[in-house]
Amino acid sequence: MENRIQIHRSERPAGWSTVEEPKDLSHALRKSNDADVVIVDCLTLFVSNWMMSEDDPEILNSQIMQTFEEFLKTASEMDQTIICVSNEVGLGLVPDNALGRAYRDTLGRVNQMAAAAADRVYLVVAGIPIRIKPQRED
Repeated sequence: MENRIQIHRSERPAGWSTVEEPKDLSHALRKSNDADVVIVDCLTLFVSNWMMSEDDPEILNSQIMQTFEEFLKTASEMDQTIICVSNEVGLGLVPDNALGRAYRDTLGRVNQMAAAAADRVYLVVAGIPIRIKPQRED
């Protein structure tokens, strides 16, 4: 995993600034307030970082939703383009264990919240972006 992270970092343009924040997205966004464009990469890891930090599912879900709502509020107050990257984990099989199902459901809610707040939403399949929001009028 460390090798994958190093490769990912080396592929970024030299002028990019990176803020690595596993759980407090609002804090990271405020630290990036001088950037024109912010890429949050990724919501999938944000949810998994939270899920690995707490055993009580009720507390966990509440913390994730509260933290993400705070991020969306902070994002709405910023004067910059914010791009959130996430994975769609709800299109496959239903996980056979409780943690997997909780992860899938929680990430699905976070993705729905992000999509509702976004001006534009794209689903990328095999490297091809498909515009979901706003829908084109044919």
